[in-house]
Amino acid sequence: METTEIRRLIALEDTHWWYRERRAILRRELRGLGRPGRALDIGAAGGGNTRVLAEEGWDATAADYCETAVEMARERGLKAVRADARALPFESGSVDLVTAFDVLEHIREDHLAAEEIARVLAPGGHALIAVPCDMALWSAHDDAVGHVRRYGRESLTVVVEKAGLRVDRVWSWNVLLRPFVARHRRRSEGSDLQRTPLLVNAGLSAIVRAERYLPVKSFKGVTLFLRARLGR
Repeated sequence: METTEIRRLIALEDTHWWYRERRAILRRELRGLGRPGRALDIGAAGGGNTRVLAEEGWDATAADYCETAVEMARERGLKAVRADARALPFESGSVDLVTAFDVLEHIREDHLAAEEIARVLAPGGHALIAVPCDMALWSAHDDAVGHVRRYGRESLTVVVEKAGLRVDRVWSWNVLLRPFVARHRRRSEGSDLQRTPLLVNAGLSAIVRAERYLPVKSFKGVTLFLRARLGR
């Protein structure tokens, strides 16, 4: 992701409906993983997800390829390192959790990033991954933010399992708003990272929150989440 996009994301993420609900999803998943340990947040940008990890008791480090992102994460009081997801500067088996939200779709050699996730995880460690779903939704937004691909359930599962991880669960998110997103993306000419009017933001927040309680996670959405573990 370009520096300008990272700055835009950081300015929006605490209030924007998309990022707020994804943080809520992350928080719920963390509370189901048991005792916190050492966590690595790959592609952390300014460290929004890293903050959630720290708040939930994890010893969390933000990692990003962009030096500006690393500097911004440090300014927020977070541990942060510059790192290539294809060659992480961490010892094998040294972390208990890896989060990689919106990372794999930026990397042509996504299998190398998945292999690195598996390498740095301790036995029994978990990975939480989020990627954009479905090439049918490809638009100027994907070009603007540097995506290489969007994933289907099978293609995401294959790259993760080939890396040596056991997939526990794959589910869709932002299902209810998919028709709106598809229509909007067809008309878009660039990145969707922009401030949303207050009332619109509140309405969209209410819609995505409804997915917490509705049986829609098996349908096509805008994002795929995957939870996997190493070994047992």
